[in-house]
Amino acid sequence: MTWLPVLAGAALILFVLRDIFHTLWHPTRHGGLSRLVMRQVWRLSTHHGDRWRPAGLSGPLGMLVVVAVWALTVAVGWALVYWPYMPDGFSYASGLTPAEHAGPIDALYISLVTLATLGLGDIAPTAGWLRVLAPIEALVGFVLLSATVAWLLGIYPALARRRALALRLSHVRRSRVTAEALDSAGGAALLDGLSSELSTVTVDFLQYAESYYFYDGDENTSLPGQLGYAAGLADEAARARHPDVRLSASVLHTALRDLATVLDERFLRTGGPPERVFAAYAADHGRSGAGTGPGRGDGGGAGSGRP
Repeated sequence: MTWLPVLAGAALILFVLRDIFHTLWHPTRHGGLSRLVMRQVWRLSTHHGDRWRPAGLSGPLGMLVVVAVWALTVAVGWALVYWPYMPDGFSYASGLTPAEHAGPIDALYISLVTLATLGLGDIAPTAGWLRVLAPIEALVGFVLLSATVAWLLGIYPALARRRALALRLSHVRRSRVTAEALDSAGGAALLDGLSSELSTVTVDFLQYAESYYFYDGDENTSLPGQLGYAAGLADEAARARHPDVRLSASVLHTALRDLATVLDERFLRTGGPPERVFAAYAADHGRSGAGTGPGRGDGGGAGSGRP
């Protein structure tokens, strides 16, 4: 029955590798394990919001937990492959009694040492296929390390783009742009720029879904708190006399709908219109989701919670 733990170990290894692939390298799908871990850490933060959310701990902590789960699951999987062949398939350093170092903990030790590419050599495989398998595990460990670095290098620029868009909207809102000023060629250019940045953020949510679970502490750089104003801005521009402004307003409305669709399908599941999705997004991030357009105040009303 030695093949049962080997099959279980192989299944664990393939499951984690698939999860890493869909989380980091496939732009349209994301790993179920990483998504589940990030969501659970985010939900836990809602019960400790006074301490976790202002410090922005839920996103970084969730990524740390995901990487730890990946590494531990791969190590356990390889340990299950090694364990049935201990001690006969391994050589032991002098001073170690093989019969006393052939348990599951010893198999996990070998797996962790190999995965971390430490190569201590006190317990080493001697069977032919095990000697091939151990370097493969070391390669997987290197891939895991590289994947973690790539994840970090990708997700933080995505967060910066999201926060830059929020700050841009905050600048417009705090500048108290009037309806008359918006009804001009400059207003059309402003709306076009916002549409372009919204498109980039929408793609970021598709490719780096985990970025949703990062909390933006400052109100002016928090996109959930600014989208209501963006929607109001598009509504006001749609009533402008300038044809370029109306065209740009139509494009901005479309960009907002696309963003709402991604947020709703991947995270919120409200099944409602963009206004309802943005209100749920704001509520999930502890923000007010409603906003106003030019000539109607400084923006920001009471947001509604997720239905």
